[in-house]
Amino acid sequence: MAHADIVYTPDSDPESISSDVAEYNGMLVTTQVPVHPDGSLALGDIVEQSECTLQALKDALEKAGSGMDRVLHLTIYLTDMADRAAFNQVYQRFFAKPWPVRAAVGVAALAFEGMRVEVTAMAAKG
Repeated sequence: MAHADIVYTPDSDPESISSDVAEYNGMLVTTQVPVHPDGSLALGDIVEQSECTLQALKDALEKAGSGMDRVLHLTIYLTDMADRAAFNQVYQRFFAKPWPVRAAVGVAALAFEGMRVEVTAMAAKG
């Protein structure tokens, strides 16, 4: 059910069943996966997947009128917690102090075989 006070930005993939960004009362929520700008999945190593995922997050937030410096909370889903250190190295290229509040969660699998990382972020608009 749609509500007039909630704005949904559609995903660029016409077959997607998820919005790219949802906005309510100046807050944005988005989930991003390791996707190249052309829409293809990046299913290489954790560094490539982390870079693509965080770049997709950056692009989605900027398109919605926000940015990485406006992220309040980030949940990181990893299929192998041993990848956390490599993810953190990439993360530090996209974020700076003060760091967003975040959680890293180990999961058995993600939506596509070979996908190793997914992130969900909440950000302030503006």
